Amino acid sequence: MFVLAGLGNPGGEYDRTRHNVGFEAINYLSALYRIPTTKAKFKALVGEGIIQGEKVLLVKPQTYMNNSGESIKAVLDFFKLEPQKLIVIYDDIDLETGAVRIRMQGGAGTHNGMRSILYHLGTEKFPRIRIGVGRPEPHYDLVSYVLGKFSLDEQKVISEAIENISGAVGEIMVAGIESAMGKYNDAKKNIS
Repeated sequence: MFVLAGLGNPGGEYDRTRHNVGFEAINYLSALYRIPTTKAKFKALVGEGIIQGEKVLLVKPQTYMNNSGESIKAVLDFFKLEPQKLIVIYDDIDLETGAVRIRMQGGAGTHNGMRSILYHLGTEKFPRIRIGVGRPEPHYDLVSYVLGKFSLDEQKVISEAIENISGAVGEIMVAGIESAMGKYNDAKKNIS
């Protein structure tokens, strides 16, 4: 079984914001594979189903971003899963809007949701998929930026990235993360 966790903040005011692209990715997978994420469990909205012949649990933590690790740890503990069976999908301001980066492990960078997960799991050795949301202008407040909504043009680019992620998730589960990195890590450059 794989746990596919998208990070975001609960509540309609956060829909379609840069910080909620993880939720958007889970919503896309939910619709594509007909796995409703309506069950409230583990401080999250979850749904069980099958993707590429593998049993999965789609997870949208409802703890707010900064406490995402509480929910993720509860899921892994309940199913007695190793962190390597977790795939976390989240936004990254250090990547161009729409860029996709898959990694086997790594630190949290400036992302508080990932910082919470690393703290609660006690390891950084789990797959993650980062979606670039771009970096604000130097004078712009970072919190306001990540909680801001995408422009129409940006949303089109993000939607394409999320479609690619649905393929990457299946590739990770079936062929392994290195294969997924080779196929889905795109050529867009890091901003920083």
